[in-house]
Amino acid sequence: MTALISTYNDTMDKVANTSGWLTPTLARVVFIAVLFFYYWNSATLKIDGSIFSPSAGAFGQIFPKAAEAVLYDVSQMTFFQRIVIFMGTIAEFALPTLLLIGLLTRLAALGMIGFVWVQTLVDVTGHGVKLGGLFNAAPDILDQRVLWTFLLLVIVINGAGPISLDRLLRLK
Repeated sequence: MTALISTYNDTMDKVANTSGWLTPTLARVVFIAVLFFYYWNSATLKIDGSIFSPSAGAFGQIFPKAAEAVLYDVSQMTFFQRIVIFMGTIAEFALPTLLLIGLLTRLAALGMIGFVWVQTLVDVTGHGVKLGGLFNAAPDILDQRVLWTFLLLVIVINGAGPISLDRLLRLK
């Protein structure tokens, strides 16, 4: 029994020694595999020809009640709405790309956390999505967004890992 416990402890020590580089690397890989194209595709739906020309879809996604009130006529958008849509679209392109290449990774992950929760607020207040709650039997939007946040927090805390521009530039 002592040999079994010793083998287990030795194995777990080796696993723990890899966590400094493996955990942030896997967190970035999981983000890229699961969420990169989700956000990239969402951003492309927000532009109508150029980044400076928001689509009716962008208007409806970000300001659903205001867009519905004017029948999704983008010419009715206010200056504030145009700025918010522009900044949101830039964020949806830039933050996942920074995470992909591992540049300013901690800051990008922190920005993504803010983005996720603003997105959640719009989903709940604007689109009528039920927030749900933690520790219940059915997965819902709150469960999903908490998981995304946790994944991004791993990156905020641990950095980009060794395969990144941060490491190359020694930004850690």
